[in-house]
Amino acid sequence: MINRLRELSQYRELVYNLVVRDLKVRYKGSIFGFFWSFLNPLLMMLVLTFVFTIIMPNPNIRNFPIFLLCGLLPWNFFTSTVNSSVTSIVGNAPLVKKVYFPREVLPISTVLSNLVNFLLTLIVLFAIIALFRARITVWVLMLPLVILIQVMFTLGISFILATLNVFYRDTAVIINVVLMAWFFLTPIFYPINVIGQTKSILGYQIDVHRLLRILNPMASLVASYRDILYWGSPTGLDFLFRTFVTALGIMIVGYWVFCRYSAIFSEEV
Repeated sequence: MINRLRELSQYRELVYNLVVRDLKVRYKGSIFGFFWSFLNPLLMMLVLTFVFTIIMPNPNIRNFPIFLLCGLLPWNFFTSTVNSSVTSIVGNAPLVKKVYFPREVLPISTVLSNLVNFLLTLIVLFAIIALFRARITVWVLMLPLVILIQVMFTLGISFILATLNVFYRDTAVIINVVLMAWFFLTPIFYPINVIGQTKSILGYQIDVHRLLRILNPMASLVASYRDILYWGSPTGLDFLFRTFVTALGIMIVGYWVFCRYSAIFSEEV
């Protein structure tokens, strides 16, 4: 795997060109073009803010747009990357069949192009924070670390799904259903406190909050974003370290799976 990483470093210019290409074609032909990076989260925020402050208000959540964007923007980054990565090999079948290059270049460039778009959408979040005159504390300096952990987790999932989709094309269809269920199981537009702290199952007391975060790394990541950007407080280092270990493990496993089968991708696409 070390030799593979060395070879990959020689193709960094190809990764850069693919990222630029993806960013250029993302909104090609649309009226607002690049500005959709800002308009998309704003429109989604307006719709959900209307629903959860007018139709179903929750008086316990102040500055709901900030609360929402702290969860929605990382989630959009994750889902857009997964949806693009799952077809990154099959969608480039002519290239994969005719030209040799490390195949991992394709999912990596997809993750990076969506990362650039995510960083742009954070401008919207900070503008809303300024608009509501919410405080930004020194803990915002932890933001790059949380983003790095999410990139590792997203990259690992992308490697696995891109590989699966080469052999089972149903993967691209099924993942849409999975992501929809995953969205509602992640506390994005509701606080995790609305879920009971503990539940009794077969006589055992289960810590639901802890279980949700263990089984759902995106819940942990959203909690970290919310801690440092909405609450202005540090996210627990032990908690962040566990999330980091989980993301690192998934990235290593995902990369191993991808490398294990990438030699026969050209025969299957």
